Amino acid sequence: MVPVWAYYLLATLLLLANVASAVSNLLTFPGNWFIVAGTCLFAVLVRSGAERHVSLASVAVLIVVALLGEGLEMLTGLVGAARQGASRRSLVLSIAGSIVGSIAGAIVGLPIPLVGSAIAALLGGAGGAFAGAALGEDWKGRALDKSLAVGASAFWGRLLGTVGKTICGFIMVVIAALDAFL
Repeated sequence: MVPVWAYYLLATLLLLANVASAVSNLLTFPGNWFIVAGTCLFAVLVRSGAERHVSLASVAVLIVVALLGEGLEMLTGLVGAARQGASRRSLVLSIAGSIVGSIAGAIVGLPIPLVGSAIAALLGGAGGAFAGAALGEDWKGRALDKSLAVGASAFWGRLLGTVGKTICGFIMVVIAALDAFL
C-alpha cells in the first residue's frame, strides 16, 4: 500500500507524463498509446487503498478513445486524398512524407520556446503529406493540377487527423486525471 502523499506525487507525475504524451501526437509519436500504457501501469502498480486508485475500467475507456483517435487520424488522411482519386503510391508517399515532415518540423521549431516544435511538426507533417501525395501522383504521370489537388487533400486530411488525434489525447488526459485525483 502506498502512503497517500506518495500516491498524489505519483498521480501528479502520471498527469505530467500524460500531457507530454498527448503533445507528442503532434510529432507523429503514438502519444495516446503512451497514455494508455502509463495509466495502465499506474492502475496496476500504484494502490493507496480502496478509495484512491485508477480503475481498470478507466483504462478500458482510454483504450477505446485511443482507438478512436487512431481511426480518426488514419481516415481523415486517406479519405481526403482518396476522394481526389489518389493512387496507392501517393497514399504511401503521403504517409512517408508526413513522418519525415514532422521530424524535420520538430527540429526546425526547436528555437521557439514551448510550442515551436509542436506547431512546426504539425505543419511539417501536413506539408510532407502534401509533398508525398503530389510526388506520387506526378510519378504516376498525372497532370500537375491533379497532383496538386491530391496533395492539398492529403495536407488537410493529415492536419485535421493529427489535430483530432491530439484532442482525443487530451480527453484521455482528463479521464485519467479525474480518476486518479477524484
